[in-house]
Amino acid sequence: MARVLDERRIDLVVLDLMLPGEDGLSLCRRLRETRAGLPIIMLTAMGEDTDRIVGLEMGADDYVAKPFNPRELLARIKAVLRRTQTAEEAPAKRGGAKACFLGWTLDLATRDLHSPDGVMVALSAGEFGLLQVFVEHPRRVLSRDQLLDFARGRSAVPFDRSIDIQVSRLRKRIGDDARDPQIIKTVRGGGYLFTPEVERS
Repeated sequence: MARVLDERRIDLVVLDLMLPGEDGLSLCRRLRETRAGLPIIMLTAMGEDTDRIVGLEMGADDYVAKPFNPRELLARIKAVLRRTQTAEEAPAKRGGAKACFLGWTLDLATRDLHSPDGVMVALSAGEFGLLQVFVEHPRRVLSRDQLLDFARGRSAVPFDRSIDIQVSRLRKRIGDDARDPQIIKTVRGGGYLFTPEVERS
């Protein structure tokens, strides 16, 4: 796998968790360590909620439960690629942009996140997409459906709880205490609120 990634341009990985030899979760973890921005769609067995949750926590951007309709998988692939492409093109149209909050800097052109002390924090495509939505809609309560719609467009599934996992992962990346979050607050019955003031440059 490493040789293929080095020799070819890979736009997206469809990763089956049930693989001979190294399991899909381990591969997902390695891909996130070496190719942070590479979109990953997981294939999971129907009803295997634990694997799906763990996979999303490790950095997968979306999942499809088996058995699945090939057209659904194709639609998911197109949606993830469209979301990734849109995220890359939008800053270029604005001449490159950076969003700053609480000392953090998110470069919307390069998709790099820098901590207040200057350390670069790797984000998966899903984490970047979600943070981009938050910095573009600060201090506004966004429902799960709105977050899914903004971040995933037409691929969103109504009442998809994977958004909660993405929020949890993003909180860890930006050091927001999950027990008492101050940056991304949970609004009971409403969704999530990104509390910091955001400055653009």
